[in-house]
Amino acid sequence: MHAELGSTATLLRERAEAGEAEGLAILAREQTAGRGREGRPWRSPPGNLYLSALLRPPVPARQAPQWALLAAVALAEAAAECDAEPAALRLKWPNDLLRHGAKCAGILTETALAPDGSLAWLAYGIGVNLRHAPALPDRPTACLATAATPEEFAARLLARLLRWRDTLLQEGFAPIRAAWLQRGPALGTTLTLSAGPVTAGAFAGLAEDGALLLEAGGTRHRILSGEVGGS
Repeated sequence: MHAELGSTATLLRERAEAGEAEGLAILAREQTAGRGREGRPWRSPPGNLYLSALLRPPVPARQAPQWALLAAVALAEAAAECDAEPAALRLKWPNDLLRHGAKCAGILTETALAPDGSLAWLAYGIGVNLRHAPALPDRPTACLATAATPEEFAARLLARLLRWRDTLLQEGFAPIRAAWLQRGPALGTTLTLSAGPVTAGAFAGLAEDGALLLEAGGTRHRILSGEVGGS
């Protein structure tokens, strides 16, 4: 636990590259240089959750998208168990958490490759609006309706991350896929994409590798990366 850090993700990446064992978690009360997707700055006022966690799963690098969705499922579970209105929480592919359609949490997943093509390590940088909802220029934001402290929420979230880690290694991706779909958009919902082979389509589920499936123009498209909006 740190009172203040530039970025929990930066420190965790340094520790991972230095050989830190799986299970390291770094929590900060405040960040001065937090970052989100595509290097965007992430405002980090005291009271919210700023957590990074390190895993070293013995899996090929191509499975990384499945592990990103695993973290989203763990986050949604932890939030639902302490939010006063759990039905208001939904997942947005690949790993944002929405409350009444407004972003209240997000995960930045980073990986490094081993020489044999497996994952050397996988790091989750997780931010959750527990007390404050910093404004974003392109979307509404919200806070969880919870009295949980960052320390309490981090403990709840880490326990679920480890449980789903074991599930994925022992049972494969199917349980994570099912859990994500239970909290994701309804089938047929129109989603927009910031970039990719299509700019909009009807949500058709998740592929077995974690790719987003969109129906557009009579074709089912597999989306491996990109930023998704609503209808």
